[in-house]
Amino acid sequence: MALVIDAIGADRLADYADVPMVCDVRSMLAVDEIDGGMGGLVFRKQPVKIPYDKDYDAYADGGPLDWPKRFDISKWGLWIGREDGKVVGAAAVAWNSAGVQMLEGQNDLAVLWDIRVRASNRLQGVGTALFREAARWAKSKGCRLLKIETQNVNVGACRFYAKMGCFLGRIDRLAYRRCPGVAGEVMLIWYLDLSGADNGVITTI
Repeated sequence: MALVIDAIGADRLADYADVPMVCDVRSMLAVDEIDGGMGGLVFRKQPVKIPYDKDYDAYADGGPLDWPKRFDISKWGLWIGREDGKVVGAAAVAWNSAGVQMLEGQNDLAVLWDIRVRASNRLQGVGTALFREAARWAKSKGCRLLKIETQNVNVGACRFYAKMGCFLGRIDRLAYRRCPGVAGEVMLIWYLDLSGADNGVITTI
C-alpha cells in the first residue's frame, strides 16, 4: 500500500510515539582540528569501540508524550506516515513556541524537532516524504530556515540531512559536556534554506 502522510494534533501523540526513536550506533564522525582549529575542522568516520543503541526517547527531555507538558505545541506541525494502516514514521516541527530555545525567539525560523522511521521501514522513502512535508509546512508559515539538531554519533541522520539539501551551520563539541551519558558527543546543527520563492529546495529533495 502507498505511504500516506497525515497531519495530526496532540491528541494523536500516542500513535506518534508508537514509532521508536532509536539510533543504531556502530560508527561516529570524529571531529579533528587542523592547526589547533585555525585551519578548520575535518570529519573522520570511525567505528565506536562498543556498538550500542541510542534511545532518544529515554533521555531526560522526554519523548512525544511529554512534549505538551514542557511546551505549548498548539502551533507545531505534527505528522505520521502510514502504510496499510500501520504507523511507520513521524515528524514534528516546532514553530512560534515560547520556551523552545532552539527557535531563538524568531518566527521566521522553524525547528525539525523530531523525525523518526520504524527500523523495518527505513530506506524506503518514508523519512524523505516526512521531511518534505515538514519543509513545505515550515515554508508556508513564512519561515526562511528549517533548523535541525543531531549528533556526530548519528551518522545516518547526518547523511540524510546532507542528501536533503541541508547545510551544516554549527559544530559544538562542548554542548553536551554536562549531560549524563552523552558528554562526549558533538552537537551538529543543520539548516535547510527555505527563503527563495520556488527556489527548488522543496521540489527537488
